[in-house]
Amino acid sequence: MTQYDAILLAGFGGPEGQDDVIPFLRNVTRGRGIPEERLEEVAHHYRHYGGISPINSQNRALKAALEAELAARGIDLPVLWGNRNWAPYLPDVITEAHANGQDRLIAVATSAYSSYSSCRQYREDFAAALIDTGLERAVQIDKVRQFFDHPGFVLPFIEGVKQGLAKVVDALPGIDLATEVEVLFSTHSIPSTDAALSGPAERGFGEGGAYAAQHEAVAEVVAAAASDQALSWQLVYQSRSGPPSMPWLEPDINDAIAELPARGIRAVVIVPLGFVSDHMEVLWDLDNEAMETAQEHGLFAVRTPTPGTDPEYVKGLVDLVMERVNDVPDAERPAMTDLGPWYDVCRPGCCENVRAGFKPAVAGMAP
Repeated sequence: MTQYDAILLAGFGGPEGQDDVIPFLRNVTRGRGIPEERLEEVAHHYRHYGGISPINSQNRALKAALEAELAARGIDLPVLWGNRNWAPYLPDVITEAHANGQDRLIAVATSAYSSYSSCRQYREDFAAALIDTGLERAVQIDKVRQFFDHPGFVLPFIEGVKQGLAKVVDALPGIDLATEVEVLFSTHSIPSTDAALSGPAERGFGEGGAYAAQHEAVAEVVAAAASDQALSWQLVYQSRSGPPSMPWLEPDINDAIAELPARGIRAVVIVPLGFVSDHMEVLWDLDNEAMETAQEHGLFAVRTPTPGTDPEYVKGLVDLVMERVNDVPDAERPAMTDLGPWYDVCRPGCCENVRAGFKPAVAGMAP
């Protein structure tokens, strides 16, 4: 058994007012040479919602749900919450934890898949926070495994697709789900070079790396479980932010939608498979841009929910913590694809950022 003093819920962070937007975006893009005019382009997404990202309120709700689930099970573990890019900042939270005698933390990052931005960058930020606070020898941070195929994460998507298909049938009576509906599993695009290096090299995932392979595997499970009929589906990408000269994962969701009418598709079910909650990329890129694209091409469209605070998801996150506490063997850990269960300790060189190189990171083998 491994004893922990607290759970560290680690989020991305987001602005909570108009004055926060540009400083927040500077935090996110620090060291990348992004011009101010590009930040202003992204800022209008946030300003559309009053300068407030929903992500912080969603993490507050998730923290409360985790606390309730832990209390219901009689598990005495406090839940701390710290962000990478906005208050409450990780160094402040870790400093306070240490002052309270909470020196062994088990981290739950709000990201399910393997890539630099969705896994290793969290681990690097944990290490940077420990170094910045001088607590690298006093505080230990472990991290639950990437949970892309854990039932707690996958089951809400299955239910969401079932409900989405039901809405399509209600709106378009007589529609053929097998031939006239396309399910688009959408996730955040990342640079192709980062994707190729996601996950351990020895697994041989190919050009898209573990990032694409994990999404494909989960999408296949969800599509198969959501309907008795064989569904037509594809993995698509959104929220690209790099220069045109840099290859990113494709196809873009809007490009994919534009091609559907020529195949006789009448309705599209958009599944935010890469996201744990309805934050800005979901609200703007899917609920605004993708929905508008579908409307422009005469398609009925429905967007399914993210896990958010779904009871299955909350229960699953606590299960992930407790499998570490109880040292549960891999053979007894649930996984809904053949790729998992994933590693507790990230493999050497996993998810390298080729532009920045390797930085110190916790919860993994060097480099």
